[in-house]
Amino acid sequence: MVQPSPSYTVALRLEVPASQKAVATLVDTTAATGAIVNGVDVADADGNRLIVDLTADTRDSAHRAELVRAIGAIEGVTVNNVGDSTFLAHVGGKIAITSKYPIHNRRDLARVYTPGVARVCKAIYDHPERARQLTIKKNTVAVVTDGTAVLGLGDIGPSAAMPVMEGKAVLFKQFGNVDAWPVALDTKDPEEIIAIVKAIAPAYGGINLEDIAAPKCFDIEARLREELDIPVFHDDQHGTAIVTLAALINALKIVGKRIEDVRIVLSGVGAAGSAIAKLLMAHGATDIVGYGRTGALDGAHTEGMNEHRKWLAENTNPRHVTGDLKEGLVGADVLIGVSSGNLLKPEDLKVMNDGAIVFAMANPTPEVDPIGAADHAAVVATGRSDFPNQINNVLAFPGLFRGLLDTGITNISTELLRAAATGIAGVISDDELSPVFIIPGAFDTRVAESVASAVRRFAES
Repeated sequence: MVQPSPSYTVALRLEVPASQKAVATLVDTTAATGAIVNGVDVADADGNRLIVDLTADTRDSAHRAELVRAIGAIEGVTVNNVGDSTFLAHVGGKIAITSKYPIHNRRDLARVYTPGVARVCKAIYDHPERARQLTIKKNTVAVVTDGTAVLGLGDIGPSAAMPVMEGKAVLFKQFGNVDAWPVALDTKDPEEIIAIVKAIAPAYGGINLEDIAAPKCFDIEARLREELDIPVFHDDQHGTAIVTLAALINALKIVGKRIEDVRIVLSGVGAAGSAIAKLLMAHGATDIVGYGRTGALDGAHTEGMNEHRKWLAENTNPRHVTGDLKEGLVGADVLIGVSSGNLLKPEDLKVMNDGAIVFAMANPTPEVDPIGAADHAAVVATGRSDFPNQINNVLAFPGLFRGLLDTGITNISTELLRAAATGIAGVISDDELSPVFIIPGAFDTRVAESVASAVRRFAES
């Protein structure tokens, strides 16, 4: 069963009798529904009645409604208001612009705006490269989407994608001190997307492409990288690949295997799967078999494939394996899932080699139950925060862009991605490594600086 989550925290304002028993009944009733109480606070007292704020984590909207009904059925309790903490956190959006240079008087105004600003404009006109130092370009990234591949929701459009883009901007600032701004485009046409991004590029020091569906995301990224003089990064591809490689580097240490020797099964051959395969191969992997909806990709059967999937088919699967995902697990050392939930049962993993590694990263439901998978695998990781070893892109992109902006690197090469991955992996010392600690946590403050430092060292090499 899915556990209660902060994603479904409910905030209830209740009127209850002013007695210890009444408040205790609130807690007992909440717990009886399976919700987790976060707090019970008295907001106001008036004689024999109390105004109480109760917050609790629930599993989903249906569970929240069940809790409200149960609380409302308690004798003497009135439910005055039901709030959703996640929605409340989004009211008015999650980011705002603030001035770095407050204006208190005419002298300040003259420097920040007219007439002083004209001198700076002229300096940039005479020396365009100075825009990187004298404007927000020094530290600002555009988070660009067309809303066609948002989380597990699919093509929901640019407006509905905005909460994700805003969240991304928050993470950039929180973990990398990089200013980021959402740019949601009301077009699905690749040429229009490319043209728009090129047109807005003068204001930004980097472009983070986000939640753009495959295969067009490959072409958009390639074109923009070729035609812009700032770094362009598609996080769904390369951020996922970086953190996956970092986790695998440490997981292989746990089981005492080398990447050159292991057989890797890859479930999901879209944007993330393709990028993972390429980065693992660059790091030494020699035996990767990718699985899509129709089974194993093989270079002998590429009819009807787009050029990107065809490349993957022709450059992986050296043993020309055929069949479905379950069959492909026989004799495998590593399973990496970036596909969809509940494709496998834990017992399906029995056929893998001893010391098996399972990264089931589909969100919110992994490809295989992580708890059950632990009975058959030496190391298990997911994309979820409520299980050990969360493979989370937030470990990569803030530090990566911090390093890119600091160094002025514009070419995000495969070797740079490898450097970022080793930077993440290196945060955990060999003495700290364990099967349930192969990747740093999202709030480990060492991570972003380690990645940024790896990028800086790469720039100096």
